[in-house]
Amino acid sequence: MEIPRHWRLKKQRYALIGEVCPYCDGKIFPPRDVCPHCGGEARNVYPFSGKGTVYSYTVMQDAPAGYESQAPYTVALVKLEEGPVVTAQLTDLGEQAVEIGMPVEMVTRKLREDGGAKGMLIYGYKFRPVGLGPH
Repeated sequence: MEIPRHWRLKKQRYALIGEVCPYCDGKIFPPRDVCPHCGGEARNVYPFSGKGTVYSYTVMQDAPAGYESQAPYTVALVKLEEGPVVTAQLTDLGEQAVEIGMPVEMVTRKLREDGGAKGMLIYGYKFRPVGLGPH
């Protein structure tokens, strides 16, 4: 992915910035400009809390190109407190077993290196179990 696109996605990747529909109050993530609930124009910025629960999950044994060093890793559907469901990697699990309904919170972590060892580091959101404190 080119550098300008990374900059355009920075708000949603680092702070879970989405949109809220002024017509039906639907919370939208990622931003879409058109509300999927009512079809209205939704351009009002909305900062999500970053808190949610595990809705579903799977453990990836084989990773796509660029993520091989992370395998195996856990990917979850996280239902945010505000309603939307996002797909994200779970992190900081240690020996903790993942469970449906487990409370999680958003953290910013390195996703990958784009372009090898001398390339750009790509950061974004992942989720960790609630209560682990700052890392």
